[in-house]
Amino acid sequence: MDKIKISAVSYTNTKPFIYGLEHSDLINHIELSLDIPADCAAKVIDQTVDIGLMPVAAFPLVPNANIIGAYGIGSVGAVNSVFIFSHVPVQDIKTVRLDPQSRTSNNLAKVLLKFHWEQKVEFTTDQNAQANAIVLIGDRTFSNRDVYAYAYDMGEEWMNFTGLPFLYAAWIANKTIPEAFIAQFNEALKFGLAQRKQVIQDLPEIDGFDMDDYLMHKLDFDLTPQKREAMDLFLSYIARL
Repeated sequence: MDKIKISAVSYTNTKPFIYGLEHSDLINHIELSLDIPADCAAKVIDQTVDIGLMPVAAFPLVPNANIIGAYGIGSVGAVNSVFIFSHVPVQDIKTVRLDPQSRTSNNLAKVLLKFHWEQKVEFTTDQNAQANAIVLIGDRTFSNRDVYAYAYDMGEEWMNFTGLPFLYAAWIANKTIPEAFIAQFNEALKFGLAQRKQVIQDLPEIDGFDMDDYLMHKLDFDLTPQKREAMDLFLSYIARL
């Protein structure tokens, strides 16, 4: 059987999954690439890969899309790596520079600003444009907390708005994946999550950032019914933007 091609996000939040895959026999039966979220989504959409840990906002764009496995990247409240950073309070934000690396976080910012905070703002994808605020995700947020006067954690704000957890990324396939493979895949991911303390030891320390709290408590990896409900609600809000 041909190897199943998988694209995973290259951020720290995915390290436990990568650890599990690399320490499983499954690694001999897959082709694994590490990408930024936007590229991960593009590879699944254009069928360069079979499965991707991709932003959920791109789910409707995937042909024959189906979520596989029991895990994803989520949070129950604050996530500590998905932010709107701003020089002014949210009620004074007029312009927002979007993050080129993630469709989900950009859309989450738009949803929160329109429906939660009820603000009318202009958005730009020009990374050189001046703006009151920026959307920033992943490891790049770790060193930007002291640069801006205001930091709005979008996982926390989504829960304030809806009362639900949030699902940032899920393992999405563009074709039918054999059940036997999915079972092995789940076991590998489960093993990686159980080894998070080891993963943390292997990561570089970052001044002012609690990696243990982030990987053990802020991130929530179980793909629960509530997270699926949140994804459906989020997609319905995107459709109304």
